[in-house]
Amino acid sequence: MSSSLTELLRHPIVQAPLAGGASCPALAAAVSGAGGLGFLAGGYRGADDVREQVKETKELTARPFGVNLFLPQPAGDPEAVAAYAGHLAGEAERYAVPVGPVPEGALDDAYEEKVEVLLADPVPVVSFTFGCPTRDVLDAFQRVGTVTVVTVTTPEEAQAAQWAGADAVCVQGIEAGGHQGTHRDDPACDGAGIGLLALVSQVRETVPLPLIAAGGLMRGTQIAGVLAAGAQAAQLGTAFLPCPESGASPLHKAALTNPLFVRTELTRAFSGRPARGLVNRFLREHGPQAPAAYPEVHHLTSGLRKAAAAAGDAQGMALWAGQGHRMARTLPAARLVETLAAETRTAAAALGGAA
Repeated sequence: MSSSLTELLRHPIVQAPLAGGASCPALAAAVSGAGGLGFLAGGYRGADDVREQVKETKELTARPFGVNLFLPQPAGDPEAVAAYAGHLAGEAERYAVPVGPVPEGALDDAYEEKVEVLLADPVPVVSFTFGCPTRDVLDAFQRVGTVTVVTVTTPEEAQAAQWAGADAVCVQGIEAGGHQGTHRDDPACDGAGIGLLALVSQVRETVPLPLIAAGGLMRGTQIAGVLAAGAQAAQLGTAFLPCPESGASPLHKAALTNPLFVRTELTRAFSGRPARGLVNRFLREHGPQAPAAYPEVHHLTSGLRKAAAAAGDAQGMALWAGQGHRMARTLPAARLVETLAAETRTAAAALGGAA
């Protein structure tokens, strides 16, 4: 990892930016305060909201933290989006709320405005998902002292990030919960992602950039494994979901270890982009019909998902989770960081290394 990013971490543990409400100032501050790197999620938030969350986090901790941004996506097929909206009519009747609509201007997610917010009030780290920023954007963050990280799912995407001037890459394996950070959304490639350990090795041999490994990691033994494979830090999302500081709903937290939800799948049902979640009724019934249309599908299902949560119905919610979800522990975020760090040191010593 670049020296500037290494200095930000006492422990090689990064809290994944969990868009949709789970990531919040309290969680990011607790993780950073314990020596990890906490993250705020800029996705689905307006520029003013990002500005306020950054301000609040800086008030809660003097330690470094990061902010994640989604890259703008091309528009989906309007006919396919309309057809899926019709397909969801039964859900609208079930929860007594309308489907959609897709708000005007939803496709750019206020990306440029949020970039300006983070350049005007810099944070130590900014990461990007769903693509690679232009060199101009990455250079601008470098000038204000911000370390940049690009999420990648293939060695080719890692090369593109290197050429654009990123400081590091977050290597995301197919095991990861939530959205796959592919740079190109190709339905023909759904489910064809690479396992994390193999991907870390492939990227390590392709680019000289520092690597953060992400994908189903829940224990220090796994962190030690990706460090031994060539990563400099591990990013965990599902592991932090049940923390009391997390903004995830109680239903989502409980579902991680509920015997009703025994496996995960990649689906477009909730957002229009492939994302791994616990298999529930909504995913089973609507996943096969969902088009490649992000964030249009996200907006179509937003009200339905909120209504399901309000009704206490986890079968209608997007229960994002990685493949290791059954190993979730309900611990305060700082204690979880300390526990993971201790487990990593023990496992690394057994491997004959150091963490």
